[in-house]
Amino acid sequence: MSMRDTPMRSGPLAGLALAVFATSLSAAEPLPGIQPGSQAPTLGTPMSADDITSWNLTIFPDGRGLPPGQGTPEQGRSLFVTYCERCHGVDGRGATADELVGPPTPPTDADPNKSIGSYWPYATTIFDFIRRNKPPENSGSLSNDEIYSLTAYLLVANQIIGEQDVMNAKTLAQVKMPNRDGFIRIDAP
Repeated sequence: MSMRDTPMRSGPLAGLALAVFATSLSAAEPLPGIQPGSQAPTLGTPMSADDITSWNLTIFPDGRGLPPGQGTPEQGRSLFVTYCERCHGVDGRGATADELVGPPTPPTDADPNKSIGSYWPYATTIFDFIRRNKPPENSGSLSNDEIYSLTAYLLVANQIIGEQDVMNAKTLAQVKMPNRDGFIRIDAP
């Protein structure tokens, strides 16, 4: 007779084992990170006001949230070669990553160009995106001046600002992108 064919028998030893198991569960130490009586784990400590300030990187279309600093297209050109060209191609014309530079005309069905000059509605978004994501192997490592410089270079490459224009919190917020009005605004309730 195999074990599968053997009927299960309950007896004093089975009852004792079940009682010991149930007692050990009720007397067990709470799991790490869970306070007795709580239904959710405690995951660290609440953030301080200083922590929140350092993590709050929100930049609004009107420029609120832009940090101090400045940069020129000329400074940005060398930074682009160093940090961006290997993925975005020579002069931002595309390589393994998206094309960043194109004609400053809104996209159409025939030409769905989503380069910065044709698609992005606010110049402040360029700064925000670079600060949060670039370079991909070390995002957040560029200084504010470097980010302003890269943003200025991309705006010049897309024929939106002049070669001599300096970008900072004030001037960047004043840049009117070619397709700013090409979006339908949806206000959340």
